[in-house]
Amino acid sequence: MHTIEELTTAAERMWLDTWTTGPVEREGTGLVQGAVAPDFMLPDETGELRRLSEFWAAQPALLMFWRHFGCNCGAERARRLVVEFDSYRDAGLVPVVIGQGDPARAAAYRDRHDLPCPVLTDGDLAVYRAYGLGQWSVERVLYDAPEAFLRHERELGAQFQAHRRAAGNPPVDDPWRAVGEFVVGTDGLVRLPYVYPYCEAFPQPGVLMAAARLSGDARGPELHATS
Repeated sequence: MHTIEELTTAAERMWLDTWTTGPVEREGTGLVQGAVAPDFMLPDETGELRRLSEFWAAQPALLMFWRHFGCNCGAERARRLVVEFDSYRDAGLVPVVIGQGDPARAAAYRDRHDLPCPVLTDGDLAVYRAYGLGQWSVERVLYDAPEAFLRHERELGAQFQAHRRAAGNPPVDDPWRAVGEFVVGTDGLVRLPYVYPYCEAFPQPGVLMAAARLSGDARGPELHATS
């Protein structure tokens, strides 16, 4: 067994190594609308194994593939999720977070941000990849950073990491991993894929809720007139 401090230190080392190497995978375009949602068993924040299909068995699910647990964009998405959660549930949508890392760090992250849904962990990133989420190109992550950061050199990355560690929010895991959100219907098909173009491009909650309400529509994903 490892302490959360040991797990975090190892995840920080991974971040710095991956930062320095840069992205080596294609970004991916996500699963297309109507695709069969891959079903996996993943541990939640308690370590219990959960099957993804349990979340869409009775109602549409919102699978939220997260940025790393030290990302400020992830913290903002957490804040929005807390605010939006009741509206999602009123629309019949079941949110679940899928993050990098391990259950112990997921539990700490869930508690820190008061997340109202399970946080599953995909330590080897197999589920991210199965849903078509590779690694972002440098500009998608560092578009608003000083120009020196665009070279993602190790020394500068180490300085940035130390600054964030002192603030209690060290960057960890894969800094380049793309993220997205998928509404999956009770038929196990992707009703709405939303792949972020960059980390702060959060989806409009109304779009996700409309997809949930339409997920049982036998006429398929075409647009329907409202007037």
